[in-house]
Amino acid sequence: MVKGIFGRKKSYGEAAVTYLMVTPCIVLLVLFVLYPLCWVLRYVFYDYDGLHAAKFIGLENFVRLFTRDADYWRSVRNTFVYAVGKLLITIPLSFFLAVLLNAKLKCQSVFRAVIFMPTIISTAVMSLVFYFMFNSYNGIVNQMLMKISAIDKPIEWFGRDMAMVTAIIVAAWGAVGSYMIYFLAGLQTVPEEMYEVAKLDGAGYFQTLFYVVLPLLGPVMQTVLMLAIITALKGFESIMVLTGGGPAGATDVMYLYVYRAFFPTQGDAAFIPQYGYGSAVAVVTAVITGLITILYLKSSAKMNRE
Repeated sequence: MVKGIFGRKKSYGEAAVTYLMVTPCIVLLVLFVLYPLCWVLRYVFYDYDGLHAAKFIGLENFVRLFTRDADYWRSVRNTFVYAVGKLLITIPLSFFLAVLLNAKLKCQSVFRAVIFMPTIISTAVMSLVFYFMFNSYNGIVNQMLMKISAIDKPIEWFGRDMAMVTAIIVAAWGAVGSYMIYFLAGLQTVPEEMYEVAKLDGAGYFQTLFYVVLPLLGPVMQTVLMLAIITALKGFESIMVLTGGGPAGATDVMYLYVYRAFFPTQGDAAFIPQYGYGSAVAVVTAVITGLITILYLKSSAKMNRE
């Protein structure tokens, strides 16, 4: 007999079945999380391109990153611009759509499915569709704007001035549906009595929404913001398809920079993998993302205490 997780004694047969069931998860965790992590942490101290033998160089990769790689720090700045822009569009729009769908509209399930649809579409496919839509010369967006006389000439949506705006619009469109579901679930837990009490006190619709409903959605809002922040900081697939980080690095973000260090394209200056340097960049990028997440969690905990 062996003791189980909750203190109940189990036979060896039951214990064997239990361990057999969790073994696949443990194996996958080791193969796809722990081993790659150890591999990266090892090669941060090496000059390694996958073609020649790895050469130990100590902290040189970090010295290069912090003193000589201005392109990476530009990608960090772009990441914050991208993340803030995406949050400013996604969170209010998601909440607004959730409020509309919570108002018992006709064909509510149809609208919910349509708004949620972008979430289940492949990011690469979605971004490719938007790439053709925002094409400067024959894209449908410019054609529609010119048709209603909103613009006189085509907008360079992927030019240096507008590329980041375009990337933010596409990212927000793809994320609104998932966050809307969280808000909608939270709204449906608000008791009807709260609305009735607010109405008896003379509160209008928007007063009820902002002074009664929103405070009750505090835990949901914190969860949505945490997910949105992490997703925005880590997202790069859409930008990779839309602009590839261009033009001239205007839309380059941290995780796209890491990706190109391991898997360079023909447009990169050195068409050679930099596994050692890429590992150092990946570690610093993960630390930046982790610090921002910790700061948010601490600020959320402080607000809850107050």
